[in-house]
Amino acid sequence: MGHFAQIGETGSVAQVVAANDDMGDWLAETLGGVWVQTSYNTRAGVHYTTNDDGIRVPSDDQSKALRFNYAGIGFTYDPERDAFVPPKPFESWVLNEETCLWEAPLPYPDDGGSYSWNEDLLAWELIPSE
Repeated sequence: MGHFAQIGETGSVAQVVAANDDMGDWLAETLGGVWVQTSYNTRAGVHYTTNDDGIRVPSDDQSKALRFNYAGIGFTYDPERDAFVPPKPFESWVLNEETCLWEAPLPYPDDGGSYSWNEDLLAWELIPSE
């Protein structure tokens, strides 16, 4: 079983469907448009599997890592990178070329607190605990 993303004229993902791995051509012929296979277990260019303890770990077979990220509606398919890129969350964030994920201009604090990005201040703000 595989997953396929229908790509719109602007490169945006219109829908994602589950289908047999060999159905990409059938989807295009029957439903029209361009369909690109995506991997449900791929994020940031790494394919993951679940170990015996139920923990997601990088797969031994990284050939299954397709197109950097699992496609979602609103993602963009970049044919030059052969990658699915999520929507840009904030204007100041930059694309990490190695993962095809957006990153804040400042690293997320590693002090154990919960933070949200403040685009006006270009800074992480601590979320007060209740």
